[in-house]
Amino acid sequence: MTALTRNTHFCPGETWLDTDGKPIQAHGGGVLYENGTYYWFGENKDNDTRNERIDIIGVSCYSSRDLLNWKNEGVVLPAVQDDLQHDLHPGKVAERPKVIYNRTTKTYVMWLHVDSADYLAARAGVAVSDKVTGPYTYLGSIRPNNRDSRDMTLFQDDDGRAYLIHSSDWNSVTLISDLTDDYLSTTGHYSRQFDHEIKNTGRESPALFKHEGRYFIITSGTTGWFPNAAEYAAADSIHGPWRVIGNPCVGDNAALTFHSQDTFVLPVADKPGKFIFMADRWNKDDLRDSRYVWLPLEVNGEQLTLKWSDSWSLNEL
Repeated sequence: MTALTRNTHFCPGETWLDTDGKPIQAHGGGVLYENGTYYWFGENKDNDTRNERIDIIGVSCYSSRDLLNWKNEGVVLPAVQDDLQHDLHPGKVAERPKVIYNRTTKTYVMWLHVDSADYLAARAGVAVSDKVTGPYTYLGSIRPNNRDSRDMTLFQDDDGRAYLIHSSDWNSVTLISDLTDDYLSTTGHYSRQFDHEIKNTGRESPALFKHEGRYFIITSGTTGWFPNAAEYAAADSIHGPWRVIGNPCVGDNAALTFHSQDTFVLPVADKPGKFIFMADRWNKDDLRDSRYVWLPLEVNGEQLTLKWSDSWSLNEL
């Protein structure tokens, strides 16, 4: 995209350029909306990630008013180069950052999955900033409620309460953990959802949202970098009981979630009841060239429907 060209349509799976004409680096991300502007946080993988190298650069932030044209706000939580033991050392793992705003403390709070290169540490890290675009100060990591934590997301409810939703027990269960009032730790209260008796046959990449008083969660199976079928469930309370309904995708490649893996469901600010399904099309041989798949998510009562489109605009929601 040149300086005179603006994105006018979403083109899922194509290279998405920022306002400087460079590929967006915000993988495994989530979006925060504030005062007319969207802020997209995600993993920056703009290094040599061929052969599955996973060196940390940090968490990127982009801003946009139209969801199509994104300004690079920089790496707001960088790697820590000089401390081999630090969670954010380049040789470790930092994934799926999500940011919410605490109205009481007036603090932006980021949670992310932090791990060792062999994925055995399985912790959740937290960082804070008094500005949405950072820089963020890393506070450390925990095993929420003394349980392992891998793929995760955040959810902030209408009443201001916040929750950490994360895969645990080697992805065989999803835990929904209450956060403290300052959003900096877990309270000790949590629920187990979607138990699977066999390890590594569970769910990961949780994306939770709410519509008309009903909670929805979308997850993927556990096949590494390779796509699989999405699954969604609904509940009248965030701690359940949850009703597993099935795959929201329809049409060709529905069983592979259109060759992608979900990361977030984005409510469109000026279109009540309209949502965008955000996903990553991972390129395991060159992670920095992983693409984004954003599609309209239709919500009809308890039914979610996700259809493929080569190109679409917000006017079509």
